[in-house]
Amino acid sequence: MKHLTALVLAGTTALFAGAAMAEHTDIRVAMQLEPPNLDPTSGAAQAIDSVVYSNIFEGLTRFMSDGSVVPGLAESWDISDDGLTYTFHLHKGVTFHDGTTMDAEDVKFSLDRARAADSANAQKALFAGIADVTVEDPLTVKLTLSEPNGSMLFNLAWGDAVIVAPESIADIATKPIGTGAFMFSDWVQGDRIDIKRNPNYWGKPAAMETATFRFISDPTAAFAAMMAEDVDVFVGFPAPENLPQFEADPRFQVLVGNTEGETILAMNNGAAPFNNKLVREAVAHAIDRKAVIDGAMYGIGTPIGTHFAPHNPDYVDLTALSNYDPAKSKSLLAEAGMPDGFTTTLKLPPPSYARRGGEIIAAQLRAVGIKTEIENQEWAQWLESTFKGKDFGLTIVSHTEPMDIGIYANPDYYFQYNNPDFQALMKTLTSTTDPAARSALLKKAQTIIAEDYVNVYLFELAVPTVARAGIEGLWKNQPTAAIDLTGVTWP
Repeated sequence: MKHLTALVLAGTTALFAGAAMAEHTDIRVAMQLEPPNLDPTSGAAQAIDSVVYSNIFEGLTRFMSDGSVVPGLAESWDISDDGLTYTFHLHKGVTFHDGTTMDAEDVKFSLDRARAADSANAQKALFAGIADVTVEDPLTVKLTLSEPNGSMLFNLAWGDAVIVAPESIADIATKPIGTGAFMFSDWVQGDRIDIKRNPNYWGKPAAMETATFRFISDPTAAFAAMMAEDVDVFVGFPAPENLPQFEADPRFQVLVGNTEGETILAMNNGAAPFNNKLVREAVAHAIDRKAVIDGAMYGIGTPIGTHFAPHNPDYVDLTALSNYDPAKSKSLLAEAGMPDGFTTTLKLPPPSYARRGGEIIAAQLRAVGIKTEIENQEWAQWLESTFKGKDFGLTIVSHTEPMDIGIYANPDYYFQYNNPDFQALMKTLTSTTDPAARSALLKKAQTIIAEDYVNVYLFELAVPTVARAGIEGLWKNQPTAAIDLTGVTWP
């Protein structure tokens, strides 16, 4: 009888354990910005990749949380001795979420579409060196490059390089169909995006059956939602002043990691007065980075002096070139013929670092005679008028793409920096495969843009994540903009 009771109790314990496991097959993740669409191959917004990277869409290669590049849809590859040919061998049995087969034809379609003359891909330059994409057989695709590219495997890991299918491309912006461990389920605009586990996933299945992304832009509302446990995770928590309360509460865990997000006060180099280097240098010396980091981020963030992540081994600390020196700023303005300063616009997208940082920066600029007309913009408005339309004097944004210093070689990019010497250097970098030579070129590139005062380099954005205790597998660091849920468990 005693033995039978023990068995019954053991069975009851197992039932409770099973119920506890079943309780955590769903996860509710909050983020501050809602994506404007769900097509990572034609949208520049970080929020797109935050939802779809790895979860819904996959590339030939992919980033891991430590920044390493590993096989994705390609299980292996061969590189020719001259560095001009990459032959990718695809995993067998991979299907898109609509049941169609993913094969080499889809890879060719995706890469040809990304590099086409009329491509809307926000990172089209990543694919410029691909001369030809050839289907060898259904599971083998060959990339022929116009010149060696030491970053090719890295470039193919970006969200902009994911593999899509011609059959579903028409509706990709609102009904994305990929090969990932999760499938798109529903999008209630202004509120949430729902995804569900892919039952036919080619790799290791996700532990979560369903996941919901919620969009909470207001820091006060973000704090309230976490405290009430209305959400389970908040990635990029927008109220860093509240982090100590979560750290002291056993219900929660706090992860503070680094990102690839160079947060900058961008200047419109293509329009007066910022087409004058003296003016740009004056703006740079008017800004007290520490005050911005302390005031907007409550001390979370690493000062930078160029467009490069401090955790990268090739980073050069150039902050001294643009040290806080209001007297020098006024002197430079006088030298530029503007002793009384000038008035310009300051366009601010929704993130806290921009809105809070913008007020601090406006006050610092006012102290040297530069008056700003602040305009708070929603994300879609910022992308359309500031980023695409280049209608701004100053703006604040964090560039979260990995190793993206190459944007300074594009004179049509929103801050319109046009330096043929820098463009030539980046072209040389692309064709250089020797690690030591690439390191030297990257250091030179950082120095050029710092000495040209293209933008004011503020800080490397930290990413604070607040989560319920017990959730495991969340990325602490963000080597790319991603909320990868494929390895998340909640026992």
